Amino acid sequence: MDLTSKYLGMTLKNPLIVSASPISKEIDNIRKAEDAGAAAIVLYSLFEEQLILEQKEIFYHTTQHNEITPEASSFFPEPSEFKLGPEEYLEHIAKAKSAVTIPVIASLNGKTEGGWTDYAKKMQDAGADAIELNIYNIPTDTMLSSEAIENRYLNILKAVKNAISIPVALKLSPFFTNMASMAKRFDETGADALVLFNRFYQPDVNLNDLEVVPNVDLSTSADIKLPLRWIAILKDRVKADLAATSGVHTGEDAIKYLMVGANAVMMCSSLLKNGIYHLKTVLDQIQSWLEAKEYESVAQMQGSMSQSKIGNPESFERAQYMRAINNYKFGY
Repeated sequence: MDLTSKYLGMTLKNPLIVSASPISKEIDNIRKAEDAGAAAIVLYSLFEEQLILEQKEIFYHTTQHNEITPEASSFFPEPSEFKLGPEEYLEHIAKAKSAVTIPVIASLNGKTEGGWTDYAKKMQDAGADAIELNIYNIPTDTMLSSEAIENRYLNILKAVKNAISIPVALKLSPFFTNMASMAKRFDETGADALVLFNRFYQPDVNLNDLEVVPNVDLSTSADIKLPLRWIAILKDRVKADLAATSGVHTGEDAIKYLMVGANAVMMCSSLLKNGIYHLKTVLDQIQSWLEAKEYESVAQMQGSMSQSKIGNPESFERAQYMRAINNYKFGY
């Protein structure tokens, strides 16, 4: 059985990738992921805020005492010698590459156009096989147009692509006025892959302390529906690879994504719930299903249920919406 899949110009031993999460903060966990069958791992994200903090720290330590004595600044290390979050991240990339043989994908998470390209280049130099660019932005400026927001995404992608030679995957939100058009523009700007979709963690209100608090709800299998639809629609419409993320808890979840055209299927919540070796269970379920259906390879069934391949393309558009509404029955 040939389980290989093409993603970001690499031939993966299977389609399952561990997505960006706390799992990858420990080298031992990265080794366990490879042992469990992961074909690649996306490291936890380096946030734009960390880059800004590092710059502020360096500025403070190299300028704060300049007026005390002329030679005071010589007591401080050069900026490159500070071991802050971003520098530790680069070291982590190198350690991960030494620990495993599977591809290691670095993750940059931010929202503005500045400060990305230098660290993208450093990630490449540290040994990352690719970079996942996660643009996590919730616009709140009432004067900011949708065109300006879209151009910001494109400019960030363009800047990073121009700075490095390794592949770049763009992790997206679904909240564009025309997702198909934006996917095409990202494709034309040079995205090597589109990762669908970013899950926006919503804040909650603590009624006892009267505070706004972070809230993390892990995904369920029900969360595959939105990415499933858009991967099916975009398959064969863009040259970029398509990666699915959200809701992969079983082999069936992964197979559905692959059937509509995903090149890679990313797992996180199910591994946090069930342990890293749950990935092997999902991989075994995929292989068993392929054998039962007499498929010889993953590639043979990839995209066979995409919008361009099925008899009724409207199934992924308005038709299913109308059928679902009209056929719904009350439970009482």
